[in-house]
Amino acid sequence: MTTGSVETDLASAPRGIRIPPQPQVLRDLAQLIATDAYDARGVAAVLGQDPGLAAMVFKAVHRPGLRGARPPASLEQAILRIGVTQTFNIVRAVALSTSIGPANRRAYELFWQRSRTLAELAALVADERVSVCNIFADQAYMAGMFLECGVPVLMQRFPDYCQALLLNARMDAPSLKEEDQRFGVDHRSIGYLVARHWHLPEFVAQAILHHDEVPRDELGAVRSLVAILHLANHARLRAQRIHDYNWDRCGGEVLAELGLHPDDLDDYLADLEERQTGVPL
Repeated sequence: MTTGSVETDLASAPRGIRIPPQPQVLRDLAQLIATDAYDARGVAAVLGQDPGLAAMVFKAVHRPGLRGARPPASLEQAILRIGVTQTFNIVRAVALSTSIGPANRRAYELFWQRSRTLAELAALVADERVSVCNIFADQAYMAGMFLECGVPVLMQRFPDYCQALLLNARMDAPSLKEEDQRFGVDHRSIGYLVARHWHLPEFVAQAILHHDEVPRDELGAVRSLVAILHLANHARLRAQRIHDYNWDRCGGEVLAELGLHPDDLDDYLADLEERQTGVPL
């Protein structure tokens, strides 16, 4: 799928696939930010209309790379600490999980639990590697949440999707080839449409589209973000004692992109797991 306008992308969605709409609070925030006449108090007033999303901003402030010495006492203080742009990115990420209804509740809950873990690990990697890759923690968190968001969309569209492709509690991403064979569509392309429809940064949308490998034709932010997501997923699987077959294929490229030496990988992953333990997800 090539990059085009959001309207063109949505028109190309397979028949019967419903791309989830943005919540009203996101549209209101985007409209406010577009005016350039905003401050933390105004953003807090808009965001406060949705208590669930406001609570998630408070939770996100405690992530490594964002938290300070003392927790914020108000929503306005939380926004001041992480910045308006970062707040908007985080709100987009957490809003997604409430915008796609649970067609299969257990599978849905497992999927979002897995996505939050991946997003958290990606934020930790980005925060530690920011001087190398120039990808920030909030951007990586958002990308981790949206990375496979096409999966719950397809859960809704195809009642037998979970039974056909999601066979265990690991909730690993289904094979793109199997999806195409069974349903004529894959979660990567649908995730790209969601990212475009929700007005995510283009490099994030492209990373979702190309996330199955480290793209050699996509340089800069796209390649770096994909590498961060691969390393985060490798860390997730390692913590579960699950072999990462994708790492066998592209681990060397990931490490080179992130400026990490293979000999340091075990220590890096152990430190990452320790930092991730106990962080609110």
